[in-house]
Amino acid sequence: MYLPDIFKKFVERNREISEALLEVGELCSQAGPIDKLTQHLIQMAIAIGANSQGGVRSHARRALDAGATKEQVMQAVLLSATLVGFPGMIAAYGWVEEVISARKS
Repeated sequence: MYLPDIFKKFVERNREISEALLEVGELCSQAGPIDKLTQHLIQMAIAIGANSQGGVRSHARRALDAGATKEQVMQAVLLSATLVGFPGMIAAYGWVEEVISARKS
């Protein structure tokens, strides 16, 4: 599993905080009936709205790992256009294209 260096450094320096945040995330994931694939598409969409490049990349990877097709992931990106605008959507489109291209090699 890919983890950015800054994330690994944060975890190393802030173990208790990292563990608490991961636990909260897991509790939220288990709080309802939404499957993991859909959860990651939703989280990716939220990350697009927040203009979080790391979040978009992370949840695109995780959605693909959970079984999403590249078409499903890209549709989720396209759906953001009317809410975040073309510039935000096209930035996310590029980030997700890079994630998908990296998986092919």
